[in-house]
This record gives sequence, structure tokens and C-alpha cells, in this order.
Amino acid sequence: MKTMRFFILALLLSLFCFFGNVSAAENEIYILKISGSINPAVADFVKKGIVKASADGVACVIVQIDTPGGLAESMRKIVMAIFASKVPVISYVAPSGARAASAGVMITIAADIAAMAPGTNIGAAHPVGAGGKEIGGTMSEKVVNDMVAHIKSIAEKRKKNVEWAEKAVRKSVSVTETEALKENVIDIVAKDLDDLIRQINGRKIEDKGVLKLDNVKKTVLEESMRTKILKIISDPNVAYILMMIGLAGLYFELSHPGAVLPGVVGGISIILAFFAFQTIPVNYAGFLLIILAIIFFIMEMKIASYGLLSIAGIASLLLGSLMLFEINDTDMGLSWKVLIPTLSIISGFFVVISGLVFKSQLTKPRTGAVGLVGEIGTVKEAIMPEGKVFVHGELWKATSKNPIGTGARVRVLKVVNLVLEVESVE
Repeated sequence: MKTMRFFILALLLSLFCFFGNVSAAENEIYILKISGSINPAVADFVKKGIVKASADGVACVIVQIDTPGGLAESMRKIVMAIFASKVPVISYVAPSGARAASAGVMITIAADIAAMAPGTNIGAAHPVGAGGKEIGGTMSEKVVNDMVAHIKSIAEKRKKNVEWAEKAVRKSVSVTETEALKENVIDIVAKDLDDLIRQINGRKIEDKGVLKLDNVKKTVLEESMRTKILKIISDPNVAYILMMIGLAGLYFELSHPGAVLPGVVGGISIILAFFAFQTIPVNYAGFLLIILAIIFFIMEMKIASYGLLSIAGIASLLLGSLMLFEINDTDMGLSWKVLIPTLSIISGFFVVISGLVFKSQLTKPRTGAVGLVGEIGTVKEAIMPEGKVFVHGELWKATSKNPIGTGARVRVLKVVNLVLEVESVE
């Protein structure tokens, strides 16, 4: 009987704790902040935040947005996570002065409720190529049509202005928060988070119930250190610079063994670059061309090509850099302002190092047994046929085919087992 009572008590306590936790979770909202470009690290952060919110059963998720745009693929992952969310998702372009441009437009209108703060803007979602350049030809038409279809499907699902959404992509139109509210692009204009929560409290969300946000607890989900690092290095410009530093460091270590520091820095940079490459569309033909350039520079150290291999290396490095990233539907890409200076510095570094190594190989050794050959010395003990000579500030045992007297000047012909073979200079 006592065992049964104990079991029932434990069961009641468990149920009490469970429902108590559920109640606490239902009176809590999670806040995710997007700042900067939309990249794989941001997509991973938002997706995990929404999954956590769904698992914890919170009242809703507020995604605060301030972005110039980013990778289309990352944007699609965020939109899919929002659509799959079991709890309401509210997008909020804030604070004042923030914007939701390019990929940010799709993320904003994909939410169950879209809001903006005063002094913000939304729009300009026309896809561009690497470095912000226009995509030309048939590819432009394909990319634009694909993006138009995507944003129209989002707008239709959320009952937003489909015509404006299409113009945002085709004509890069951009509007303020008041114009966006008037055009049915967003649902609310809220001055801050508290005002936003007050306005959405009691709203009914299709298939997700009514928002009950009285005395709600606000929890900001922070980015992990991994996400922060990945956000920085997943920028193609940063990843490219890291790869160049890594290759230069390893090249210097191979050409000057024992330097240590360049090898360590190069190894760390290469690993970080590869870590970034897993989040960026990489064309491996471009990567192989860059590796080929390094091979050309190494060959320059061994072969007298009179600069031809260095020229081939620079050309291969340039082509590989241009082909490295497969980014043609976003405003992210390898900037010419980064490419040209980095390429010039790294190419110059490779050429100088390979030139110095090649020059050192041609220069006559000045130390060791090889460095003694051809040197002039003085006979200190007559050579008949063995004696001693003074060369390079040292006294050496020496032999000669012909007798040589003390005080005579001799030239070293070769060194065999620390014995010099010499001949008379006269």
C-alpha cells in the first residue's frame, strides 16, 4: 500500500512539473537577431532557434532583421524553417535605420506576422552576381524568374501584395515602413519590441492558435562562438584571403624549412578557409587552378625558366581566383577591391621567394667542405706529398701530386675525408 501511495505521489509530482514547465514555456517568447548578410551561418542559427522554440513550445518567435541581403540558398533555408515552425514566427525589421533588402524581403514576408519599426525600409530584391554586378544574358532571366516565382509563392501563402513582391524582384522597388503597411507588404508598424508584443497580443494565427502574450518573458537566443566565427569567415572575401595567407605560409615553410611561424599561421588559415568553403558554393576547377599556380611557383625554384613559370603561376592564380566561387544569384561574392590587391601581393610574394631560392641555389656555397673548393691558402708545413695548409682561418691536412714548400700559395681542388687536395697557385 505504501509503495502504491509513493508511486501515485511521484506521478503527481512529475505531472505537476511537466505542466508547470509547459505553462512557463507558453508564457515565453524567443528573440532571434539577424544582423549583416544572410549566409549559411545565419541560416543555421535561425533554423536551430526556430526548432528549439518549437520543441520548447514557446508562445512565439520574433526574428529581428537588419540585412542588406545575402545568399539565396541560405534565405530559402530560413524561409523553409519559418514555414515548418510549430509556433508563430514574427519578423520585425528593426531598429530604426535598419533594412530588409534582397533576401531579407523574402524572410520578412514569410513570417506569420510581418512588422517594421519607424525609419526602416524593405525591398530591392533583384538578384545580382558576384560583387554586386548584374547577371547578364539567359542566366539573368532564369535567376530572376526563379526568384519571382519564389517570392510570389511566399506572398500568396501569407496573403501579402503579390504585385509589389514581383516588382521588388524585377524592378528593385523599395518602400518605407508606412508605404509597406499601406501596400499590404507588412502587417504592423511598431516602435519597439514592447510595442510589437502589445499589438500582436490576442491575434489569431492560422493553424497556430491565438497569441497570449500578457506578462510574457522575453528571451534573446545568443549566437554560439561557432556561429560567430562562421559568420565572419563564410564571407567569400574573408575565405579567399584566408586561403591565400594559408598557401603563402605553407609555401614559405616549404622553401625555408624551420621557419615554423609561417607554417603554423598558414596551416591555421588553410583549415579556416576549408571550414568556410563547406558553407560557400565552391568551384573546384578554380581551386585546382590555384593549386596548379603553387606548383608552378615551386618549379620556378628548381628550373631556370627565366620567369615563364612565374608568369604561368600568376595567370593560373588569377583564373582560379575568378572561378573559385559559384555565386551568381546574390549580392555576396569576391569583390574586385579584395581580389586585385590580394592577388598582387601574393603573386609578388611567390615570385620574390622563388627568385631568392633559385638565386641561392646558383650562388657558390661559402661554408662546409664544398665552400673550400677553389679557395686560396698558404702552406704551413711542406707537402711531400702530405703537409698542412692554412685556409679560411683554419689549419687543414693537405696532399698534392707535386711537392710544395712552406710559405707557398695553393688552391684547393677538392676535399676528401677532411683532407684537402691542393695545387700550387704559381
